[in-house]
Amino acid sequence: MERPKVIFLDAVGTIIGVKGSVGEVYRQIAQEFDVDVPSDTLNRAFYESFKAAPPPIFPDADSQDIPQREFDWWRIIALNTFESAGVLKEFADFSAFFSELYIHFGTAEPWFVYPDVLPSLVNWRRMGIELGVLSNFDSRIYSVLQSLGLRDFFSSITISTQARAAKPDPQIFAIALEKHNCSPDAAWHIGDSVEEDYNGAKAAGLRGILINREQKPALSTQSF
Repeated sequence: MERPKVIFLDAVGTIIGVKGSVGEVYRQIAQEFDVDVPSDTLNRAFYESFKAAPPPIFPDADSQDIPQREFDWWRIIALNTFESAGVLKEFADFSAFFSELYIHFGTAEPWFVYPDVLPSLVNWRRMGIELGVLSNFDSRIYSVLQSLGLRDFFSSITISTQARAAKPDPQIFAIALEKHNCSPDAAWHIGDSVEEDYNGAKAAGLRGILINREQKPALSTQSF
């Protein structure tokens, strides 16, 4: 197998995951605002709301406005989550709750790094392979990776909100490749989504590698 020039990695579900579940984190923060709802109820409502949301891209936004647009995009998802769970009206100040929730997910606290990630990153970098993050996440990914001790492994970070294109759109892959002056056939993309990561990468000319964290496969740390 020929060694790639660049390996791109998806973020959530590939190199990092949420401790417990999104529903559990939502419940913990909501309890601070005197709202209590089962975490499994919130988890189901969150994923329904998340799947129904439009892609996190803001083609008409100025660069300085993107952080606010990201905040607003997630706020709607959270609103719909608690409305679907039937407890939205129990919040005395939903805006204050959501602000705390949003800040929380920009820290290391709700996240964990999959145990195979660090050895893989160290090995790939030792082999001279360039590494990049390619994600449909938002600009909080910078602070999350920094706080988890992963930021310095990546020479590029490409996210949908800044690229104004979201996986599986080939455009976001092209933007990531340009940062490394790399042709598609010299790059891999590893992710946990069949459509966004595997099929998206293949359609853009990269080698797509699917990882299923539910079955706990390891990222490859072997030599090529």
